[in-house]
Amino acid sequence: MNERPRVGPDKVGPEDPRYADLVRRGFNKRFAGKPDYVRLVGSTAQVVDAVQDAVREKLRVVVRSGGHCLEGFVADPAVRVVIDTSLMTGVDYDPEMDAFAVEAGATLGEAYRKLFLGWGVTIPAGETPELGVGGHVLGGAFGFLCRQHGLAADHLYGVEVVVVDEAGTAKSVVATRETSDPNRDLWWAHTGGGGGNFGVVTRYWFRSPGARGPDPASLLPKAPNSVVAFRAAWRWEDIDEAAFARLVRNFGNWCERNRDADSPYAKLFSLLFLRHRQYGKVEMKGLSTAGAEAERLFDEHLAAIADGVGMPHTREVERSSWLAFALDPFPELFKAGPGDAFVKVKDAFLRKRFTDRQAEVAYRYLTRTDHDVPGGMLGLGTYGGRVNTVAPDATASAQRDSILTTSCSVGWQNP
Repeated sequence: MNERPRVGPDKVGPEDPRYADLVRRGFNKRFAGKPDYVRLVGSTAQVVDAVQDAVREKLRVVVRSGGHCLEGFVADPAVRVVIDTSLMTGVDYDPEMDAFAVEAGATLGEAYRKLFLGWGVTIPAGETPELGVGGHVLGGAFGFLCRQHGLAADHLYGVEVVVVDEAGTAKSVVATRETSDPNRDLWWAHTGGGGGNFGVVTRYWFRSPGARGPDPASLLPKAPNSVVAFRAAWRWEDIDEAAFARLVRNFGNWCERNRDADSPYAKLFSLLFLRHRQYGKVEMKGLSTAGAEAERLFDEHLAAIADGVGMPHTREVERSSWLAFALDPFPELFKAGPGDAFVKVKDAFLRKRFTDRQAEVAYRYLTRTDHDVPGGMLGLGTYGGRVNTVAPDATASAQRDSILTTSCSVGWQNP
């Protein structure tokens, strides 16, 4: 593929007016880096040069695409050089690879938009449109469509990576999932290995396993014809410990019953947000792509979650196009901008639901009144389905028997 035109000047130091904005692109005020410079790159060749310069100068280097890292991996005072790929946003069909090429700096929103408008296809990646493809796919990349189509990494055909060889020379290499590819291990590492420690990704190629043919529109999952977005809410003032435990138990039991790819609810994805009591409500949000059956499936899902809880709830549904939803899913979830809050988040995959004892502990902390924790939350998400049909060693995403995802988080404004 042709290299994109150079951007420049591409070396941004503290004296440059762009420096402050570039170094504060992270989403967590707990971490503030001060690199010697940020290297803005617009092509693979520029990334090779940037890495070679860092090797020659013996400077610690990290890479950033979307800037959504919630830990101090990039905004680390020990980091001397940040390679910023956010100007590498190309999304196109590559006939030589017979796959869709997505540059590492593209956001999910940019990828969703171009793949849908160009070919009517999509990748089953994350929920946040501003998330950078570069780091996201490295972690496996799951989202709204994972129960139906698996992980985005399950559709990864190839990756272009800038590496450093034993002689200290930076170079770009391409690795694919072809069994005859001598670099196949490098491809495998990028299907969930995470961390960016194998090299600097400059480009991904996506093609579903087994998909070939002259029509690019047949190479990735078809985007949904429509989406039914739904939400339900329970007032915290109505929730006692028994009702809270019942909600958590019901959600987990539903996930256990519908963990397989042949579940009638494979086209439904939901998230249960158990925020601190001062937030005022417990919410469930999600979507179904089951067409005319979507609203019925949601109502059955909601009935299962609310069963025996013994308190009223609100219910909202809205039908939209896939693209409209993908570019603005539940806007209130993504209000935070770079550096808006101090946060700590811990995520995990669960093979079974939380026990009643664990729900009791969660309730106790989410209802405490002796601490002001506006960002305190326990989140639960449906998982499994097509994700769990892939062998644990087929990719670097080994979590192939999970039924739930969970996210424990807290946020605050004053350090």
